[in-house]
Amino acid sequence: MAHTAPTPGTAGSAGQGDLNPWAASGIVFAGVLLLVDGVLGVIKGISGIATDDVYAHVRNYTFKFDVTSWGWIHLVLGIVLAVVGWGILKGAEWARATGVVLAAISVIINFVWLPYQPIWAIISIAIDVFVIWALCTESSKAVI
Repeated sequence: MAHTAPTPGTAGSAGQGDLNPWAASGIVFAGVLLLVDGVLGVIKGISGIATDDVYAHVRNYTFKFDVTSWGWIHLVLGIVLAVVGWGILKGAEWARATGVVLAAISVIINFVWLPYQPIWAIISIAIDVFVIWALCTESSKAVI
């Protein structure tokens, strides 16, 4: 298999400061995932606020909150996650660090929320862990 040298200005050229296509894909994916995680948070929040019988009722749990309280927590966090995801896709400087911090907070909140909806909590945790990884691996700015 023959190896050809990259032409100047292509993603494979060293020292040009070009964006690694794998990392760029990860950042785009992280931005989209934050948007999706935000929308899921809004849906979880509305479900918790609208009715108390959507989620499991947990007894004797250290971090027990009223389901309506969880609904508001997820609604607010979901809106903020979606805004930050959009900011990441637009290349906003504030969005990358904010995205890492909010994804970490989301991991903690979903871990504490685990007894109420285990499957959705695990899905959200997995999304947030990937987002943290993707945002911490590449230092480029705008991706779209």
